[in-house]
Amino acid sequence: MTHITPLLLGSVVLSRYDLWPAAIVAAALAGLVSGRVRLGHALLGLGVTAKLYPAVLVPLGVAFVWKRAGRREALVCLGLALAVIVAVFAPFVILSPGGVWQSLSVQWSRPLQVESLGSALLLVGHHVFGLGVTGETSYGSQNLGGSAADTLAVASTVVQAALLLWIWASFARGPGSREALVRSSAATLCALVAFGKVLSPQFPIWLIPIVPLVRGRRGLLASALLGAALVLTQTWFPFRYFRLALNFETGLSWLLLARDLTLVALVAALAVALRRPAAAR
Repeated sequence: MTHITPLLLGSVVLSRYDLWPAAIVAAALAGLVSGRVRLGHALLGLGVTAKLYPAVLVPLGVAFVWKRAGRREALVCLGLALAVIVAVFAPFVILSPGGVWQSLSVQWSRPLQVESLGSALLLVGHHVFGLGVTGETSYGSQNLGGSAADTLAVASTVVQAALLLWIWASFARGPGSREALVRSSAATLCALVAFGKVLSPQFPIWLIPIVPLVRGRRGLLASALLGAALVLTQTWFPFRYFRLALNFETGLSWLLLARDLTLVALVAALAVALRRPAAAR
């Protein structure tokens, strides 16, 4: 499945650099499950410097080491991840602290991006119920403005944060097995993508090396859902993107909602798998 999955997303894999941080994350996870936990955390730190999203896997990695090798080793691994981040960012902070801060803070202030779940709900509401929507171009993307969009941006962020905390806590309470680490890592990345207020077309690239690693029937279901989400993304990006983002075309709005709900179903499938070990105990 991993061989063909990039093809399902189409040309976006050729025009974005997200394959690079995704490869680092895959290498970090391989290091963790193979017992090279210090190397794995150093690679996680490197992944954070390439693109911030691997930071959500650090709590899982630290908990994994804590369970298997104790608190001291877990703190050493956390220190290694932080040391790599500091080593890479330090020269830029010294040369331009304001520029580094602006590059990070701008991510938190972004509005509801047009391909996010919240936006998809508003667009379908616009076509079905006549709900007013306002498009705007800012932060290098096409977004929705207005009070409803702002409210959904906050709500999606809250739901996203709650899901991440639940996944981390579920893993910390579990046996800390390698299989559980892979499932929890996949669930964490899927929750980050599915419920973010920004869902750019390249974000599913983050899931391509990780989701197919989940074993069992739940893993097959998760891979199938990921494949469906990737194919649905191709229905508007790149060739029909502005028909969706600027004109809010009806058919493309429904396809967008279908893609985003498929990602939600993917999170649900992985979350159920996380609950099973706890139920067994």
